[in-house]
Amino acid sequence: MKKQNVRTISLIVCTFTYLLVGAAVFDALESETEKRRWEALQDAEDMIIRKYNISQEDFKVMETVVLKSESHKAGQQWKFTGAFYYATTVLTTIGYGHSTPSTVGGKLFTMCYAIVGIPLGLVMFQSIGERVNRLSSYVIKAVRSSLRCKRTVASEVDLICVVTTLSSLTIAGGAAAFSKFEGWSYFDSVYYCFITLTTIGFGDMVALQRDNALNRKPEYVMFALIFILFGLAIVAASLNLLVLRFVTMNTEDERRDEAQAMQALQVAVKLEGDVITSNGSILSGYEGHDGQSLSGSNASSMCSCHCMCLNGNRHKKNQYKLRRSPTHIRHLLPEVVPMQDLNYDYDTQSLHTLADRGTMDSSYMGVDMVDMGDTASMELRPHTLLKRNVSLLSIRI
Repeated sequence: MKKQNVRTISLIVCTFTYLLVGAAVFDALESETEKRRWEALQDAEDMIIRKYNISQEDFKVMETVVLKSESHKAGQQWKFTGAFYYATTVLTTIGYGHSTPSTVGGKLFTMCYAIVGIPLGLVMFQSIGERVNRLSSYVIKAVRSSLRCKRTVASEVDLICVVTTLSSLTIAGGAAAFSKFEGWSYFDSVYYCFITLTTIGFGDMVALQRDNALNRKPEYVMFALIFILFGLAIVAASLNLLVLRFVTMNTEDERRDEAQAMQALQVAVKLEGDVITSNGSILSGYEGHDGQSLSGSNASSMCSCHCMCLNGNRHKKNQYKLRRSPTHIRHLLPEVVPMQDLNYDYDTQSLHTLADRGTMDSSYMGVDMVDMGDTASMELRPHTLLKRNVSLLSIRI
């Protein structure tokens, strides 16, 4: 199984296991509290009905009025300031749910606006995150150069530490501001900042939703919008280093496999019908597998071995067409060529096969001696034969 498939299956299993573990933990932490709150609300409802002597229908109407009027405490949600805040939550995919369109035109425009705006926002934040990482690299390099460190280049671990620190400072500073303006506890403010910058956006805690803040506190509105945009850019820088590395891992593996396949095709050398000469080049173009005679300048220093010992009748024609190949494959040549197929006469200093000197048996061990003119002998010294045996034989693969 391919490594990419194994990684995908492993991620699926790990994700579902993580979901099961999370469900079990949340069940243990929140189920009892939810039950107690529901019982408390039911007791309060019964008490109000008995105290004010109202029916269940009247109580439902009053409950609806209270819920619907909650969003209007911030002021008019669909004036320009509130609409800009809503558009920001759509583009950043936070989606608090504090205000939602009620008209058909508003709902339709929200869908069309999100189709274009969400990819645009993702690309923008990703680009800002890359710039932040690049700026961090320059700062780290400058600091290390000023300190005369041996290693000045910022590593990926250094960048992760920088963006993690920036993210922590952003959440801490924003939490302090929201705690002051909204009256929340500091822990609740940290929770709100984290839910916002990770674009979870539950909507249980939303800034700018009290004391008509959208109309009366423009500086606070500006701070909230800048916090969201700047904080998302910092988070995008972190995701660029942490998450996207794993997201692109399958793509990198696919490209690596393709590159290896292309490299294997490029280095693959087709040797069928080729002849390896003494200088390592290839004479290709062998046609028909039936010829015995060679033509060309290199014909006097080679013989062809086709390793077909049982097919003695295949070499009946005397025609080779040669063309020089630019490929040199010296590294494929064997260091030692067996010489038992040849008989060297030390008295006459000549080389001949085990057959008669005037007759070349083309079927013996698949060795064809090259016709070098009017004789089949080669005047060589013994040490020259042993040193340059590659020049006598060429291997046909």
